[in-house]
Parts: sequence; structure tokens; C-alpha cells
Amino acid sequence: MENKQPSTIRRFMPLIVFVTLVALLAIGLTLNPRLVPSPLIDKPAPEFELPLLLKQGSFSRQDLIGHITLVNVWASWCFACRQEHEVVKQLGRKGVRIIGFNYKDEADDAKAWLARLGNPYERVAFDHNGRVAIDWGVYGAPETFLVDRQGIIRHKVIGPLSDPDNYDNLISVMNSLDKSPIQ
Repeated sequence: MENKQPSTIRRFMPLIVFVTLVALLAIGLTLNPRLVPSPLIDKPAPEFELPLLLKQGSFSRQDLIGHITLVNVWASWCFACRQEHEVVKQLGRKGVRIIGFNYKDEADDAKAWLARLGNPYERVAFDHNGRVAIDWGVYGAPETFLVDRQGIIRHKVIGPLSDPDNYDNLISVMNSLDKSPIQ
């Protein structure tokens, strides 16, 4: 007669699976969801051309060449964009070149938002349907890209610049590109 007792491994298999799942979930909880690596870092900004929101004309990749530029993705419907707006205005007052990238918004709503809260942008590109944002790898608003003088994306911030970690990381990378540091 054969012994019908399960093997030791088979007997502990549910416990092994449970412990493995708990370990994977614990590791996942320690990761920062804002640290989403962008495949565009250290690559040229995508080719694009968008109409300007506040005046006639357009803005394209060529307009990024020759300047260290923050490209700030925002929308009037975005609560976190309102949170970060004071920080964006402070950076503008410090002489940082900032291009607004209005994302999936209505033109009248975006214009009213800027009139009410202030306009820190040198220019505002208007991406009504969000198609250009897809090429930039935008997940949502707010997001900010740091583009160097050659038009290469050097850093990406997902979330508001009012978050101290986001701000400090951005300033650190920006200062590495420019000889006149930003505080």
C-alpha cells in the first residue's frame, strides 16, 4: 500500500505563495509612483508645432533651440496646476524661461485662468486635443520638462513643482546645465 501523505513542499506551497506575494507587495509600496522613467530623457524634444494661446503664431521644437527652457504642462481644470502655479511664477521672476503647454483645455477657460492667476509664461502653446502631448510622453497635468540649449530633454517632473522633492530635483538638474544657479 502506498503512502498517501503529501510531500513537505506540496504541504507548504500555499504558505510559500502567500509569503512571496506579501514580499512583492511590500516592495511595491516602497517605490515612488512619481519616478516614472521617461524614454525621452537625453533625447531631442519631439518635432511639433502648436498654435499660441494668447496671440497669433505658433510654437515648435525649433523655438526651444538656444535656450534652457522649462516646458510646463498645465490646464485650467487641473487642481495640482493651481497648487504649483505660484512656484512657476517665482521661477519666471528669477529669469527662468518657461513655456506654457496648455493641455486638453478650452481656450477661453485657459485664458481666464491666466488672467486670474497671472501669466509666468514667455509663450503658451495650445494643445487642445492632446495629440502633441502624447509624443512628449505626457501622462497628465502638471508635468514639467527641462530642455537644454540643444533641444534635448534633460529632466522630467511628474506632478506639481510645489512638491519640495520635485522642485529640488529640478533645480539641481537645471543648475548643472547653467552657470548661474537658481535658488
